[in-house]
Amino acid sequence: MTVPFVTVTVEPEEFRFVAFDSALIRKIGESYVASLRIDRPVRIRVDETTPLGRIRAEIGDTIEVTVESGAFENAKQPRQQSEVATNINLGRILLRVSDRLHGGFAETPLDDDMSLPQMAAWETYCAGRLTRMGLRINKQRWLYNFRNRHGFTDVADAAFETLWSADNLTWSELDTISSNATLNAVPS
Repeated sequence: MTVPFVTVTVEPEEFRFVAFDSALIRKIGESYVASLRIDRPVRIRVDETTPLGRIRAEIGDTIEVTVESGAFENAKQPRQQSEVATNINLGRILLRVSDRLHGGFAETPLDDDMSLPQMAAWETYCAGRLTRMGLRINKQRWLYNFRNRHGFTDVADAAFETLWSADNLTWSELDTISSNATLNAVPS
């Protein structure tokens, strides 16, 4: 299936408070939009006035991605853009958008209605897929996040590995893995 060219815009075009490159953000966004078969325009709005790192997406006729600049920032050089962080964080949110659009995630709760374990499970699933797309991801970071939400147990670790290595889960399958890791965990 061929996906038509989809417009990706970045706001602002020129940054005043951080040394970010809107062309680089757009290029990364276009790459994900094409590979994930996203079929509608994407607008990426970066709030350069905050060092926080939250990233959100609203799906409508246009996909609105709102990014706090810390999500794209180089942790060792404040106010400087990290291409790696931009790739990982834009990739994670656009994978979630793709899941919701055509990946068996139609019944997924809104982000604000999701439990912390559910969100950690979905983020693990996304990060694992990003590694198979060629990104270098710190797996231990995601394992620690998952354990904090599901317990430091052998059951939770097995659930993490299942999510990390999966490619075609539905929301129901992901939620079941997350719930079983939390409910049936036996301390190691």
